[in-house]
This record gives sequence, C-alpha cells and structure tokens, in this order.
Amino acid sequence: MRHLIDPLDFTQQEISTLLDLADRIHDDPAAYQEVARHKKLATLFYEPSTRTRLSFESAMLRLGGKTLGFAGAQLSSASKGETVEDTARVVSNYADVIAMRHPKEGAPLRASLSARVPVINAGDGGHAHPSQTMIDLMTIRQRKGRLDHLTIGFCGDLKFGRTVHSLTAALSQFEGNRFVFISPEDLRLPQYVKNESLEPTHQIYKETADLEAELPHLDVLYMTRIQQERFFQRGRIPALERLLPAGRSAAAEGTAGYAGAASAAPHRRDQKGCG
Repeated sequence: MRHLIDPLDFTQQEISTLLDLADRIHDDPAAYQEVARHKKLATLFYEPSTRTRLSFESAMLRLGGKTLGFAGAQLSSASKGETVEDTARVVSNYADVIAMRHPKEGAPLRASLSARVPVINAGDGGHAHPSQTMIDLMTIRQRKGRLDHLTIGFCGDLKFGRTVHSLTAALSQFEGNRFVFISPEDLRLPQYVKNESLEPTHQIYKETADLEAELPHLDVLYMTRIQQERFFQRGRIPALERLLPAGRSAAAEGTAGYAGAASAAPHRRDQKGCG
C-alpha cells in the first residue's frame, strides 16, 4: 500500500506514467467511467476548500465511485478532541482511500501511519499539496510539450505557498530546469525547500523581487496569492494590513492551530516586482 504525502513520493518515471494515464482519461472518459465502481473515497477536509474538495469528489464520481466525508473540522469529531490518527483508523473501515486536507503540516503523514487504506495529502498547512502538483504538471506538459529544460518562475507568497513547494520538488526531478523565485524578501522560499528539493539535484535557481526583468526569460510563470490564512500572529500587523481587503484586520485573519508564523512583507501598489 502506498500513500501520496509529498511529491517526492513519486519518481520521475512514476509521474510520467501517471500523467500518461491522466491524458488517456481526459481523451476518453467513457472508457474509465466504471474503474472505481464499488469504491469509496473519504474526503476529510479540516479546513475550507472549494476547488480541491469538489475536484476529488467529482473525479471519484466520474470514475464510477462514491464519496463521503466532511468539509470542516467543526463537523467532525476533531471538535471533541479526536486525533487525526484515530480518525484515520476509524475511516479506514468506511472507505477505500482517504483524501485529507489539514491546517497543520504533517497531519496527513500522521494519518497515513495509522490508516489501513491509502492516504492522499490534499494540502497540509504551508507544507505541500501534491495532488495540485500533478494537475500543474499535466497543464505544463500539455502547454509546453515537456517537463524538462524549462525556465519556471514562481511569483507571490513563496514562504507559505504549499503549491510552490510541491511543484518545485516535482520539477526538480526533471533534467535541465531553471527556477526563478520572485517575491518580497519576507515571503521568500523556505530554506528547507532549497535543502530538500533544489540543492540535492544541483538545480540552478535565483531569487529576486523584480518580475518585470525576469518575465521575458520565462517559459512558465506560476502566480500565487498571499496566504493570509497562514498569518496568525495576534494583534495588528501593519505590513499584512496592506495585503488584506479593506475592512479586514490581520488579527481577524489569525487562526489558532496553524503551524508556522511570519511577518508579512511591505506591499505598495507602486512597488516594482512581485508582492
């Protein structure tokens, strides 16, 4: 039994094989509409989601399967103190596969150690989002025809952007890619991503705040939003206030239980670059 917790759980060859299968399903969905018949997917979403949760459920239904689950920690026994390990053990009796989203980094991994069915990480805090990575890779391959020898720019909140962390890890497995990380200094890519994904494979990368200068040299530009739900420090954060919609405070955006904290980068509309 295998789980998908981190993009590096799949080798380059396995990623290519999976994307080949995805292309065949896309081109001939009728041929696959019964492959998950009599199978059940449990979507355990401990934090809000629209696209990811509905994508999982829609995919399972299109493959002939069924879904069950919850769309908020308050709707589960977590509100009564149940751990993710206990939930995974119990849900293993009801479903054939689990897709879990959680605000805390490492929660899907903990669940996988107790589950008796495969666990898919549907996003854990600011850590990883491997299922999103697979569709990003599919999109890049469809548009560019390859996943190697590309110059990929990542712009926005690179510190808390789990999709950035995951896609960087996956693309680092392909030969000849070059990475450009574009963000304010306070929202730069975490060092652990560089240590785990870029440096072991000797990837070429640069960090900058100047999007305009880099844009003409990119094959792919990956834009990310400010992950305001990851900023949970109490009190007012003036730099963060400038990133939020009018009438909303940084304190109101705080959520207890999220792993990690950081101050936001200053943001001005007339500032050149990304942020």
